Amino acid sequence: RGYGERMVYDVATGFDWSSWLGASQTQSLFADRQLIELRLPSGKPGDAGVKALLTYMERLNPANLLLIITGKLDSAAHNGRWFKAVEAAGVVITVWPLTLQQLPPWLNRRAQAQGLQLSPAAIGLLVERVEGNPLAAAQELDKLYLLHGASTLDEEQVAAAVVDSARFDVYGLVDCLLEGNQNRAARILVRLAEEGVEPILILWAVTRELRLLVNLADAQQRGERLEQACGRLGVWDKRKPLVTKALKRHPLTTWRDLLLQAGQVDRVIKGNMLGSSGDALLRLTLAIAGRPLFVNV
Repeated sequence: RGYGERMVYDVATGFDWSSWLGASQTQSLFADRQLIELRLPSGKPGDAGVKALLTYMERLNPANLLLIITGKLDSAAHNGRWFKAVEAAGVVITVWPLTLQQLPPWLNRRAQAQGLQLSPAAIGLLVERVEGNPLAAAQELDKLYLLHGASTLDEEQVAAAVVDSARFDVYGLVDCLLEGNQNRAARILVRLAEEGVEPILILWAVTRELRLLVNLADAQQRGERLEQACGRLGVWDKRKPLVTKALKRHPLTTWRDLLLQAGQVDRVIKGNMLGSSGDALLRLTLAIAGRPLFVNV
């Protein structure tokens, strides 16, 4: 409060520390007090950065506030000269990110504070969509409250809120895959990408259906009637014809392979495996629909 100007600096390779130091110690033409935000994701300023930070700490400008935001700092950084200088001149606040185990109860508490009651499956969907980004989580909850008010929501309503913002429906894609309509499935997938629907949301819908199909195919192989298995697994009556058609297209082994392929797509989307998320999703969806892009010969 009281700072009339905010300056943001993102430290990356080639960052000009000399220019930053000069700018941060120069009186602004537009405000008496400045908030200087220095983003240091690596937590390693390098030799030039250490020198600039030490100089800044020796020549503190009482009219300015320096906010340094870093990634996780190792013990070497904590013992470094620049960190000790910052700690001596100011305040160090450590904020640990939410773990995957902590995120669901955190989301649940935030939702309840806004009068939203989310089903476990709805919370699970939100976790997939916002992992590692609490700001996005808060924004999604705000959007759900604006759309539904204080109410009880299931995963389909949560997914629909995201889909509505993108003006398309991932469930239409899933139905096309079950139907085996490869051309329409490919068109929908491209449109979803154009509308900005996150690949992880598309994959969530597809993977959920794959798990269902694996369970149904396994039940059939063990001798259980499909009608009975559908009832046990909660398949809606209106979707039974689509599910039945899909099960006739592939054997259990193929459904299991497709579920493993979905796991690979997940790793591509999250950056843990090389590849294009769009291409990986296209290969998976076409294979489900019965027309793989690549056939082993």
